[in-house]
Amino acid sequence: MTLPYPVQDLDFVLLHTAEFWTHFRGARLLITGGTGFIGSWLVQVVQRANDQLASDIELLVVSRDPDRARQQFPEAFNRKDTLLVAANLNTPLPELGRVDLCIHAATDVANPGKTGNSLQMFDSIVGGTRRVLDAAITGGARRFLLLSSGAIYGPQPTHLERIQESFSQAPDALRTDQAYGMGKRTAEWLACAYAAQQSQAPRHALEASIARIFAVIGPGLPLNGTFAAGNFVRDALEGKSIVIQGDGRPVRSFLYMSDLCIWLLKILQCGKSGAAYNVGSAHAVSIADLARQVVAAVGTPLPIEIQTPAQDHVLPPRYLPDVRKVQEDLHLSEYTPLETALNKTISWVRANRQQPLSTL
Repeated sequence: MTLPYPVQDLDFVLLHTAEFWTHFRGARLLITGGTGFIGSWLVQVVQRANDQLASDIELLVVSRDPDRARQQFPEAFNRKDTLLVAANLNTPLPELGRVDLCIHAATDVANPGKTGNSLQMFDSIVGGTRRVLDAAITGGARRFLLLSSGAIYGPQPTHLERIQESFSQAPDALRTDQAYGMGKRTAEWLACAYAAQQSQAPRHALEASIARIFAVIGPGLPLNGTFAAGNFVRDALEGKSIVIQGDGRPVRSFLYMSDLCIWLLKILQCGKSGAAYNVGSAHAVSIADLARQVVAAVGTPLPIEIQTPAQDHVLPPRYLPDVRKVQEDLHLSEYTPLETALNKTISWVRANRQQPLSTL
């Protein structure tokens, strides 16, 4: 069993998304990936809005294993306003009835076993996106939000400080280890193609927006997956050395989960159809500095082991979004500094320490 996310964070999201709950009161919202890291946050935000603001939004949450979902998140998935839909996105979704909104957040990026199978990863992303789009069209959805990734740009050139949405570079089509970025790029094309086709429909048009998500952090962050921040938090709380596989110089940024939810809901409501928005923090931090900040937040002196000597003549890799578009077009801001984000994340993980780490 996993504890719910912090109420103060959920309420913070509601405070900054007031128009959403009024505009979509009584809607039916389909969410895929609702048991995952980002999806479970969105589910709990909507439920909090139903409880506090009488939004009366009905949630349809796709899950491969509804029984396991109820065991892991009992407070989230044993509610009258939330229907778990037993489905695997490798096959068409069952009949869902009316669907007003859709957030497609399902990708097994946190599962190292699945991310290692390139064909399976690509098929899961592309085929799953098409089947969710089909379900959204069948249900009459008006708004569709695809959760994509900064991986669609391919490796960021080291001389480029930040990546804009107009950046035309793509993952290398000859590298089979680029399945995730290639899959997400194709999924974006599908969402735009469906929206363009539906714009000619006589009855209704589906408007599809895209959120290109960079690194995020917060309660629920997978601790045993492919995320360095999660691995650092896990090891620090277990009193282990923090091991950095490279030289510690790669640069990232981390957006806190409540901030992310605000941005995603705003894009779902107001994002331009056929448009993509970078979603991430503007504040850069090296992997080594992140490790030091995790150790400081845990409060126990621990060694940090850097596995590879630094090559100072080589610029370090960067993975940083330019977020001016989402800030200017949708009037969004970043609210939570990294130090606060780490403290909140670590406090929540500590509260769950009586549960096996593999369930977090």
